[in-house]
Amino acid sequence: MFKKIIYFFEFIIIQFFFIIFKLFGLKISNYIAKNIFKIIGPQFRSKKIINQNLKLAFPNKSENELNQITCNMWEYYGKIFSEYPFIKKFREENFDKNFKIIGKEVLDEIKKSNKPVIFISGHFDNFELMALSLEKYGINLSAIYRPLNNIYLNRIMENIRKKFICKNQIKKGIQNLKPLIRLFKNGYSVALMIDQRVSEGIKVNFFNKEAYTTTIPAQFVKKFNSQIVPIFIERTNQNKFEMIVEKPFTFNDEDTIEKITLVLNQWLETKILKKPSQWIWSHNRWK
Repeated sequence: MFKKIIYFFEFIIIQFFFIIFKLFGLKISNYIAKNIFKIIGPQFRSKKIINQNLKLAFPNKSENELNQITCNMWEYYGKIFSEYPFIKKFREENFDKNFKIIGKEVLDEIKKSNKPVIFISGHFDNFELMALSLEKYGINLSAIYRPLNNIYLNRIMENIRKKFICKNQIKKGIQNLKPLIRLFKNGYSVALMIDQRVSEGIKVNFFNKEAYTTTIPAQFVKKFNSQIVPIFIERTNQNKFEMIVEKPFTFNDEDTIEKITLVLNQWLETKILKKPSQWIWSHNRWK
């Protein structure tokens, strides 16, 4: 009961901010949110987790360097938060103005082949915009998502995601594999994040330490001979983004689920190292 009360107050506070953001517009909301998060973010209980994760990934960086990554991360986190009330505009009004896709030829080939693929990525900057852009480009898509702990906020998020990001939303979990496979067999590609800890995954090396990692992409390779297409997003300016679509990975019949999953983790590492502040370090990835 106490948790539900806390969740309800969180819901009210976030609704208040969403109304304020709508009144002020996107650019001012970005500025407000990034500064709020920069102040209150380090006070969250995730501070210890973030610090541990950064030291694991960057053992040779100084405390000042790690603190700067953390500070920048909270600014980006704030910007993402302030952009949720404007997701509809991103999709319907400002897409071409604010968004650039690099690697369109890969997407064109997927559409031409009429064969579904597995898109993989991580929580880079405004990660929500990746599924949005794929669907907007004409890719038949289903997206795996993790429901929020806050039941009140989760209703809002599910509504936003289904309306403006990707209409086929599949909750993460082994119990939801059947609808995912059904959509895949009907020609719908799958988009999922591979950077969250999953209890039904396997332990695979990630930044020189084993971490539970999803095996869904590898299973689709082994079962359906499907292609895995890596994508990631970068914020290039205030509200401008680039989504980079890379060429599909190449695997052979001898490659095991463990090897495929390791290769994907290694890819993820390279993208995190490229712009570490634009990845969300607060996940308890190595628990």
